[in-house]
Amino acid sequence: MYRFIMNKTKRLILAGLCIALGVVLPLAFHSIANAGSIFLPMHIPVLLCGLVCGWPYGLACGVLTPLLSSIFTGMPPMAYLPSMLCELAVYGLVSGLLMRYIRTGKLILDLYISLIGAMLAGRLVFGLLNALIFRAGAYSFAIWTTAAFATALPGIIIQLAIIPVLILSLKKSHLITE
Repeated sequence: MYRFIMNKTKRLILAGLCIALGVVLPLAFHSIANAGSIFLPMHIPVLLCGLVCGWPYGLACGVLTPLLSSIFTGMPPMAYLPSMLCELAVYGLVSGLLMRYIRTGKLILDLYISLIGAMLAGRLVFGLLNALIFRAGAYSFAIWTTAAFATALPGIIIQLAIIPVLILSLKKSHLITE
């Protein structure tokens, strides 16, 4: 059973909104050099979709968002698209699965456990795929830790601060219910 009760239509609309937000939101950040890697604006709607709509919608959002963004805006560039697509797919999938199965009895704790678990899983997959497939031989543990954690620290903090607040706001406004 999903934590949030919504019909299929509502889930599809929210997932579509998250995909659209994932295409548009990065545009505001990419006027600043390297802002996408620092603030991770595309990650927010994908994680939100997985947590609220469930893993099938989160997975679809994680695949479609970077693909459509790359087609329509050129971001991410084609060279980075495969690894980013896999990373975001994992975010949507894992956030939805963890939110479905984590049951502490406290919504905020379930949200943070699911969010952090998904963020770690996505970064791990991103690093492994780059090391083994997409940039084999040119990717190291130092490059991964720098890209996934040091450079991305502002984005990680933003995700941890904003996503639970957004979900609690949606719940308070009765757009989603437990």
